[in-house]
Amino acid sequence: MRPILMKGHERPLTFLKYNRDGDLLFSCAKDHNPTVWFADNGERLGTYRGHNGAVWCCDVSRDSTRLITGSADQTAKLWSVQAGTQLYSFNFDSPARAVDFAVGDTLAVITTDPFMELPSAIHVKRIARSPSEQTGESVLIIKGPQGRINRAVWGPLNKTIISAGEDAVIRIWDSETGKMLKESEKETGHKKTITSLSKSADGSHFISGSLDKSAKIWDTRSLALIKTYVTERPVNAVAMSPLLDHVVLGGGQDASAVTTTDHRAGKFEAKFFDKILQEEIGGVKGHFGPINALAFNPDGRSFSSGGEDGYVRLHHFDPDYFNIKI
Repeated sequence: MRPILMKGHERPLTFLKYNRDGDLLFSCAKDHNPTVWFADNGERLGTYRGHNGAVWCCDVSRDSTRLITGSADQTAKLWSVQAGTQLYSFNFDSPARAVDFAVGDTLAVITTDPFMELPSAIHVKRIARSPSEQTGESVLIIKGPQGRINRAVWGPLNKTIISAGEDAVIRIWDSETGKMLKESEKETGHKKTITSLSKSADGSHFISGSLDKSAKIWDTRSLALIKTYVTERPVNAVAMSPLLDHVVLGGGQDASAVTTTDHRAGKFEAKFFDKILQEEIGGVKGHFGPINALAFNPDGRSFSSGGEDGYVRLHHFDPDYFNIKI
């Protein structure tokens, strides 16, 4: 399995997202320029220029026409995927962190960071069919969680919003009223900041990764804990295979501690676990810094990782990967 090395970002990667067809890969980094690549050969198609700060997260509409990005420049922007032009900018009073389109692409959830006296918040925006009709008003604003909300995603049928972040609690909110419906329990939940959250292909469950060196799978409706995967280092990124019962975790120490503790070049690896048995089944090394982003192609035949080293590594699985037995 020879990785394709994709160099285009000047700064650490923050997020990776495939479109639904699996032919395009979108990458976000701290260098202000979200980028789109061909997902089969890793060729760079173009960049989306307009942000003035680190870009933390992105999502792409079901028909691959719209991109939404959340940035430290206190905006979330809508882009034309094909033209690379900015269609609209949602302006906030604090950095925008997570973004996620609802099913149907008529709504988007955007989280904003705590800033000065402002608490963190979850904003629901209506997404207009045509950019000329787009407005910035929020349909709903949810406040409550302490600290940064690192991820917010839509639950089944857009009825709920699932959020997680610095206070290590996963919460499920009613997307109509903004009422909190469920939150993860102290005993079973994460002990430190939740860095990442990724839904299964069918939306029935989701996986969370945390600095407490573990990842957990939860039921999307009941928030029951289903599985826990334990590793040796903080988890910055998680993904689930849509094809096989595999989960992949990526991480490494905090960027600030890397130089002082570890000189193992290229040893930061994406670790694969058997989803059911919770056993580690292998690893893919290569990054020269912690892995900050992971994504599986929707066909389950390739995956990509984004690192603190500014590289995206695209891996097409070998045939024997599909026959791994424990």
